[in-house]
Amino acid sequence: MSQVQEPTVTQQDWTQRYTGAVMNTFGTPQRVLVHGVGAQVTDADGKVYTDLLAGIAVNCLGHAHPAVVSAVSEQLSTLGHVSNIFTSPAQVRLAEELAGIVFPTRAAEETRVFLANSGAEANEAAFKIARRHGGSARPRVLALEQSFHGRTMGALALTHKAAYREPFEPLPGGVHFVPAGDVEALAEAMGPDVAALVIEPVQGEAGVREIPEGYLQAARELTSAAGALLIVDEVQTGMGRSGEWMAHHLLAPGVVPDVVTLAKGLGGGVPIGAVVATGQAAALLQPGQHGTTFGGNPVACAAALAVIDTIRSQDLLTRVRELGDRWAAELSTLDGVSEVRGRGLLRGVGLVDAVGPAGEIASQLLEAGFIVNAPRPHTLRLAPPFVLSDAQADSFTKTLGQVLAGRLTQAGAA
Repeated sequence: MSQVQEPTVTQQDWTQRYTGAVMNTFGTPQRVLVHGVGAQVTDADGKVYTDLLAGIAVNCLGHAHPAVVSAVSEQLSTLGHVSNIFTSPAQVRLAEELAGIVFPTRAAEETRVFLANSGAEANEAAFKIARRHGGSARPRVLALEQSFHGRTMGALALTHKAAYREPFEPLPGGVHFVPAGDVEALAEAMGPDVAALVIEPVQGEAGVREIPEGYLQAARELTSAAGALLIVDEVQTGMGRSGEWMAHHLLAPGVVPDVVTLAKGLGGGVPIGAVVATGQAAALLQPGQHGTTFGGNPVACAAALAVIDTIRSQDLLTRVRELGDRWAAELSTLDGVSEVRGRGLLRGVGLVDAVGPAGEIASQLLEAGFIVNAPRPHTLRLAPPFVLSDAQADSFTKTLGQVLAGRLTQAGAA
């Protein structure tokens, strides 16, 4: 009996079906991706791309990494979901691992972990910890201008960009924004009515901009003096993205926050988030005050444990530092590049005005086979898998140089 071959479904076909079935929250997708291995992905028409965005800093081990595939498959074949009425060995082991990774100088009994499903959920839980700490006596929470903490209502209240906030106002109140990096402004805003200060060590949506040297230390001193919590959002920067487990370990050695939030790279592509709290903050949420049906799911926890084990066993923190530093130095020499910001494999490539909008350049690079994005009008963001090869990085540098050279030539001829 002959088999009837199904007709090929093209990228255009999938895109039309997408627009007819999926809410228009993201616009038309740039490509329909169907396969990935390592730092490369393939679209529905068979074109291969080098993925330098990794699902926006998520796929830290790349696509279809054997360790993650094996861990998820084995866990799912054994126990897939239990709810939080029960627990699983994977959940307990992950919580123990995260306590030691995030707070290496604190005793295990001082630290507790809440597992969620995303960065927004982790920041939502951190916001609730701040409210439990502050109560009616401390109604204010401070956040930084140019911050991004997520799309849920609480996380959105902590997010500065008006375009994200305004369609959903009124948001939870009491959040006040201060200029990022301005210690004097922070000191002026701080007071006994502040429950917490929330900080990203590197502001990704602002164009991959590090908090200035000394700011986190000053923030710790000011919050401690005022009795406020220091909450560090490591959703994008944590789990090795900077070349250390946590970006604040690198940027402010010795600073110990009260709460740290994680997600993105934690699961290597499997949705998971975490809130890691120490000291008094670790005990503020009590039974019945917060929860999530899927948080701590055994499959997601197994994926996260595989990510941690692989980063350790393959010394990927060193790899991230070394490749990131070399790549940034080479990118900074290209005509049309004004500066390269960030640490490790989270980099913002600043572009001169003459080359035009970064979004147009990102589109040209996509056509050339490289996935990046443009968080700001003159910035490209690079957040590739940690398994990116030297050859793949060099190929991008060469292609970006050619694209920028062409645009500079066009600008000079205009």
